[in-house]
Parts: sequence; structure tokens; C-alpha cells
Amino acid sequence: MRKVLSIAGSSSMGGAGIQADLKTFQELEVYGMAAITAIVTISDQKGRHIFPQSLESLEAQVLTASERSDLDAIKTGMIYSEEQVQYVVDVTINQSIPRVIVDPVIVTKSGAEIVEKEAIHKLKNNLLPLATIVTPNTPEAEKLSGLSRVDSVEKMKEAANIIHSFGPKYVIVKGGRLTSKQAVDVLFDGKQYTLLATERIPTDTNGAGCTFSAAIAAELSKGHSVFNSVKTAKEYITGAIAQSITFKGASSRINHTAHRESAKPQVLVTLE
Repeated sequence: MRKVLSIAGSSSMGGAGIQADLKTFQELEVYGMAAITAIVTISDQKGRHIFPQSLESLEAQVLTASERSDLDAIKTGMIYSEEQVQYVVDVTINQSIPRVIVDPVIVTKSGAEIVEKEAIHKLKNNLLPLATIVTPNTPEAEKLSGLSRVDSVEKMKEAANIIHSFGPKYVIVKGGRLTSKQAVDVLFDGKQYTLLATERIPTDTNGAGCTFSAAIAAELSKGHSVFNSVKTAKEYITGAIAQSITFKGASSRINHTAHRESAKPQVLVTLE
């Protein structure tokens, strides 16, 4: 069984972050491990809080997961501080991790940054060059590319081109937040754009990006190509959104088990 380590934030409701990653790994039949960078809490009583973990804590978690295991992939999510990003860079280089999936969790749905500015700079300049694939949504693509608006497929392509120049092998800009009839993602390898589209599902679902990138990590760890891994992840997340779970007074959460009983959603692929 392939082994994948997620280095990301903790989301107590279970729909995003480390919790979503581990559920996805289990469903896609890879062995999941985890190291928490920060604990993120959101409640009506307490509001939003971020409790960063110390570098010492992160190091201890990663060593616990990796010392006795040859990792097939690392998947990163929210990395709060500059020193945390540098540590992940060092681990990736020193352990010669063959597949690195970077989900740049840096902003909320409202556009507020949830990591240190220095961490974003370090991620762009030091971690992205090591990435097999980076998976920003449109607000994250704006932050990374410097574009003021990424609100169309053409702008997604432009952002993917800029982000690719930082050094990752592949970039996929996720279009789930646009308002078109289809949910279109743009995959770019430095030469060709591949558009993957599914029917848009009206929803306010939390955790889709984490789950999507975790699914890519799982499939890549098995030795599948980037395109096939992305396509499988697109099918998986679309089904999980379609059968999302609602909570009282909260947005929906991903149903990570939906694929067990549902047919694969159709993904329309276009090369440009």
C-alpha cells in the first residue's frame, strides 16, 4: 500500500484540512499519515481562531510519520509560518520525496489571508519549485500570480502560466468559485492547457479543495500520470459535493464516501 503524508491544518468539523485528507486517502486506498501545522476553529461562540503549532511540534510529527516509512508522496495544505514552509522544503529535499502536491491554502472564501505573509513568499519561491503539482483555487491563484482578478477561464490560464514560471511541473487552477454553468479546472504543464469540466452543482460546500488535492496525491502515489490522477480526483470530488452532508447552521461538508454508491460523474476534457 502506498504511503502519503499530509502536512496541513486541522479542521475540527472534519470536512477540510487534515481530517478531509485522511478520509480521502482511506477511500482511495492509500495509507494516510498526518502532521498538523495549525488548529483552525470556527464557532458562533468563539469566532474564528488559528492556533499555530510550534516548529518543534511539526518536526516531531513529521519524524514520527516518516522515520520508519518511505513516503510515496507529500501533500501540503495550510502551512502557517515561514519557518514551517522552510522545514517542509528541507524534508522534501532531504528525503527525496518523489511526489509533492501543494494545495496553497492561504486565503479564506472572503479573501482574508490565514497564513503569514512571509509564508506565502517562502511558498512561492522555495516550495513551488519542488512541486509535482500545485492546486490553487481562483482567490489563491490571484495571490500567487499577482493578477487582480481571476474570474474567467482565460484568466485562469493566464494565472496558471505565471504560477508555472515559479517552477512546479504542473499547475491546476480550480474554477469552482466561478459562476459559469460548468465547473471548469485548468491544468497546465508549461506547454498545453487541459480543461476539465463537469456540471456545476449549486452548493456552499466546505473542504472541496483539500479533498481534491488529497485525491490527486493518492492517485499520484500509486504511479498514475498527472492527467489521470487529476481526472480521477475531479470525478471523486464532484460526486462528494453532489452528496454533501448538511449541518445545522453551517455550510455543507464533503461526503467522502459518495463514490461507493454513485456512478462516476462525466468529465469533459478539452485540450488547448
